[in-house]
Amino acid sequence: MLLNVLDKGYVELIDHMGSDLTIVNAARVSFGKEKKSLDNSDAKLISYLAQHKHMSPFRHVMLQFRLKAPEFVMRQWYKHVVGIAYGDRCVDHAWNEISGRYAEYKQDGYYIPAKWRKQSSDNKQATIDEPIESDFLAHASYCSAIESAFTAYYKLLELGVGKEQARCILPLSIYTEVIWTASLEAVANFIRLRDHEGAQWEIREYAKAVRELSKQVAPKALEALNV
Repeated sequence: MLLNVLDKGYVELIDHMGSDLTIVNAARVSFGKEKKSLDNSDAKLISYLAQHKHMSPFRHVMLQFRLKAPEFVMRQWYKHVVGIAYGDRCVDHAWNEISGRYAEYKQDGYYIPAKWRKQSSDNKQATIDEPIESDFLAHASYCSAIESAFTAYYKLLELGVGKEQARCILPLSIYTEVIWTASLEAVANFIRLRDHEGAQWEIREYAKAVRELSKQVAPKALEALNV
C-alpha cells in the first residue's frame, strides 16, 4: 500500500513481519502459552504492556517502508535511526538510501512547497501557518535558486567532475529514496515525536502516512501506544 506525501513524495509499506497477535504471543510465552486468534483479553494485554512500558513484545513486529522525501526531511528522520543505537535501547532500525555517488539526480526531483509560512516570533526553529505577503516572489526566488543549482550540477558533470563531488551543490529540497525497516516500538516512537505540533509540517505529513500504513499491521498496538 502506498500513500502520496507532499508534491512528489510517498510512503509505501512493502513488507512486514508480525501483527497484534505476535505481540500477545511474545508476552504469553513466559507462561508457555500461545494464542491462534485475537480476542478481547488480548487487546487488554496489549494495553497493559503499553501502559507499563513492557516494550520488548512490540519489537517482535517489524515493518519495512520505501520512502521518497526531501533531504531536509530525511535528516530529521535519520536522527531516530542514530539515536536508537545509544543508551539502554536496542538497535532496531535498518536504513538504506539511494546514493548520489552512483545515481545522477533528476532536475524535476525537488520539493516545491505549496505555500510559504511565516517565521514564528517566539520559536526560533518553527514557522506559523500564516502566508507571507510576497508569496509569488518567494516562489520565484526559490525555484530560480534551485534551477541554478541544477544547471551548475549538470555543468560539473559535463566537465568531468565525479558525481560524488558534483552533488555537493544540490539543495536540501532534493528528493531522495530510502528503505527503512524498524520495529513497531521504533515506528510508534517516530510517529509520537514527528506528528507533534512542535515538529516541522513536512515531516508531520510523513508521520501521518506511516501511522495509516502501520494500522494495517497492528491497529490494537498503535491504539495502546497512543499513536
